[in-house]
Amino acid sequence: MRLRRLHRYGDDRLFIVPLDHSVADGPILPGDQLDPLIGTLAGNGVDAVVLHKGRVAFVDPRRFANIGLIVHLSASTMHARDPDAKYLVSSVENAVRMAADAVSIHVNLGSDEEGTQIADLGAVADACATWSIPLLAMMYPRGPRITDPRDPALLAHAASLATDLGADIVKLPWAHSTEEMRDVVRQSAIPVITAGGPAEQDPAGVLAHVSRMLDGGTAGVAMGRNIFQAADPGKIARRVAEVVHSPLSIDAEFSAAGSALLTSS
Repeated sequence: MRLRRLHRYGDDRLFIVPLDHSVADGPILPGDQLDPLIGTLAGNGVDAVVLHKGRVAFVDPRRFANIGLIVHLSASTMHARDPDAKYLVSSVENAVRMAADAVSIHVNLGSDEEGTQIADLGAVADACATWSIPLLAMMYPRGPRITDPRDPALLAHAASLATDLGADIVKLPWAHSTEEMRDVVRQSAIPVITAGGPAEQDPAGVLAHVSRMLDGGTAGVAMGRNIFQAADPGKIARRVAEVVHSPLSIDAEFSAAGSALLTSS
């Protein structure tokens, strides 16, 4: 049921907007802007947002009638001695209490703290099985022994690791080419979504990148900065959604509900 809520358009694709960057990088939005932003995203075709537990309290719960909630369980900051290390900061049980549709966890394959992160992935996957909640594993080849974080062999290994330890969906960086990404996806037993890439000033460039990712066989995209830092987040979200869920058909009542909440904010 929770996976069906994430796949709200009835296809096998996902458009996720991560909003968890503030733990690693500092504030990404003024404090009162998160709720209206999520209202805008909910009315423009976004399937789900990723939030840390504390931020959920700043969002009108009615927003999540029209957009999925993924609670991120791991964190680190850019100021740490080892920024590649990730630590659990919440639990699956707590996410279930918050009515989350899924949880996510970050693993840096090849980091000095890889062992701890893989152990956390396994433990979180076990808890997800207990509570019947989907797990999104964000897997990045990243660390002192990683010379090419987009190496397709490493990406395939990361997807395999996520599968073996019980993830339902895996998020990976983009490979060097569409053909290489297709090979990575072909080897994965679970759906692969890709990171949204670096900040892009030109909306046409964002849409072209999303099209390439889908051509690579991926099940969708997790795109943060290119959405929430855009001059018009709703407009670019709608255009990305139309690429991911083509043809996109948002129910009129769904849009009206999101707009009404946005107006009331």
